[in-house]
Amino acid sequence: MLERQTRKDQGAATTEGGLALMSHDSTAAPEAATRKLSGRRRKEIVAVLLFSGGPIFESSIPLSVFGIDRQDAGVPRYRLLVCAGEEGPLRTTGGLELTAPQGLEAISRAGTVVVPAWRSITSPPPQEALDALRRAHEEGARIVGLCTGAFVLAAAGLLDGRPATTHWMYAPTLAKRYPSVHVDPRELFVDDGDVLTSAGTAAGIDLCLHIVRTDHGNEAAGALARRLVVPPRRTGGQERYLDRSLPEEIGADPLAEVVAWALEHLHEQFDVETLAARAYMSRRTFDRRFRSLTGSAPLQWLITQRVLQAQRLLETSDYSVDEVAGRCGFRSPVALRGHFRRQLGSSPAAYRAAYRARRPQGDRPADPDAGAAGATPRHLPPPDPGQQPAALHPENAVPFQTRRTASPLPAAATTVPGQRSPAP
Repeated sequence: MLERQTRKDQGAATTEGGLALMSHDSTAAPEAATRKLSGRRRKEIVAVLLFSGGPIFESSIPLSVFGIDRQDAGVPRYRLLVCAGEEGPLRTTGGLELTAPQGLEAISRAGTVVVPAWRSITSPPPQEALDALRRAHEEGARIVGLCTGAFVLAAAGLLDGRPATTHWMYAPTLAKRYPSVHVDPRELFVDDGDVLTSAGTAAGIDLCLHIVRTDHGNEAAGALARRLVVPPRRTGGQERYLDRSLPEEIGADPLAEVVAWALEHLHEQFDVETLAARAYMSRRTFDRRFRSLTGSAPLQWLITQRVLQAQRLLETSDYSVDEVAGRCGFRSPVALRGHFRRQLGSSPAAYRAAYRARRPQGDRPADPDAGAAGATPRHLPPPDPGQQPAALHPENAVPFQTRRTASPLPAAATTVPGQRSPAP
């Protein structure tokens, strides 16, 4: 939340970083972890790069974390620079107009540069902003992209060959547009040393807390979390929020019919060769075509859809785990348990028990087939406010190694090599 104080003489409000806000009608328009900073940059200075059209919530997260003096609570103070990434005024969600006190030149003093969001995953960021980010990185600054801010970092070439994440809805588009980026839609955030990325909205808070923890230790991060009234460290990832959506552009492609058939027949046992045959393609051609459309390997996509269907049945029916496995096309309950644990970090039985413990008894559907194919799980949250993306497929199957990533799964569930941050 932006902390503001009224300026009656101008009808505006200012944040501690010097950002001026004015309300308008809504109809108006990897080695660099140890790299040294250049002499003009200071580790305690955090620059937040804002663009017109960015969502206000994501933009406010780094302003609140790094721009407010909480030394009385034991949180070391950062120096915040709020920078306009393009010519202003910057209009944002909710009919607000932002006037940033600094321009791109101020980034040259920052030891950390945060891009909290980008207005559109389909439009290129301003070249001047990309150049400023590249210079900052070359001079040893830590570069952070929150949610769709990862698209700006990718456009600057800062994610090439690196692990990264973003909101699960945008992950396939990020992987498709920047194939050299190793996108993992399961993580809340990924720390690759001098370049860090997070998933959507609340995961931006997780990553900012992680930065404070990295800079000043667990005690400082815990004190800040208490002030923000959020968990100091969340476990788990984005898996629980994934849905079965597909990229909008697949609707006009011949593969759409094959994909629709697969979703309607998840209860049957078939493999990728079956799908390739239905598309009248060789397996290799089908794999290449499918990945180009969705950003996902077809086998990983199929497994993900079966796991999501099992998740729905566990939530909405009284079928045994063995019956759920059969109704989701798994060849055995053992196969279901293995894939379910790898994707959701829990056994099917434990997931059902935990889900039912959270739901009122009278809120469960009586129809045992309520979770059949095509049903929408009611526990999934809507997309982030202020953003209206095309529906995107949740999973892409690019493997990667990461030095440090957030939200560790249990040891048995970890399939991605690399060091993960410990559970709290």
